[in-house]
Amino acid sequence: MADGRAVAERVVGSSLTRLWLLPEHAVDSFAAALGGRRLLTEGEQARMERLLTSPTRRRFLARRLLCRYALTALTGRPLDHWRFRTGRYGRPETEPDCGVRFSLSHTEGLIVCVVTQGRVCGVDVERRPASPESAGHVSRFFAAAERAELAALGPAARVARTSELWVLKEAYLKALGTGMHRSLDGFSFARQAAGEESRITVTDSEEPGRADDGWWFDLLRPSPQHLLAVAVEGAYPGALHRTDLSGI
Repeated sequence: MADGRAVAERVVGSSLTRLWLLPEHAVDSFAAALGGRRLLTEGEQARMERLLTSPTRRRFLARRLLCRYALTALTGRPLDHWRFRTGRYGRPETEPDCGVRFSLSHTEGLIVCVVTQGRVCGVDVERRPASPESAGHVSRFFAAAERAELAALGPAARVARTSELWVLKEAYLKALGTGMHRSLDGFSFARQAAGEESRITVTDSEEPGRADDGWWFDLLRPSPQHLLAVAVEGAYPGALHRTDLSGI
């Protein structure tokens, strides 16, 4: 599959965070190359069969195969080695724990997975642009500082910034392992100057020891239709090594 990869890397420290992107149009060839559903456990296959539509079953298979592929690429362990458990709020973890962390997300047209060596991580991807109506509805649940920032922007910039804040919040909550069980107004994101560039910071009263320099965030636009956020514990989590599985 290596011939079909387009790879980009950003060095921000000494370790490595891997981000894998699988477009929906490449799912069938990706699954066939890996062996398809034979890699799933009996429980996973039963869950897939209970899904009502072909597209949802296809995305389920893609997510399960993509995380196995990403974990194997990082560790060198066989694809059929991987088994998983779910945390209190449903976040998947490797079973047994091997010190590797991962997070999955999907939206129409794209499935993504982020993997790190021991660092808590989260990823979220959404279709864009959001409509002004949906952006206005979502932003009502943001923190006061974020709502004030949005109020000072013009209509187009407000929609774009709302989309950024939404994916950042989703990625952060996935990294924490709580998902949407936390209120969106309990923490806020801001851009802070860092030399000639700017970085994204979080203020979270429930995680005072891990906020600010305790997290690293990135926003990516992998296609004109998609916006993606990555959250990794630690101020300098390493190179973000991105692999696009689009030419399989």
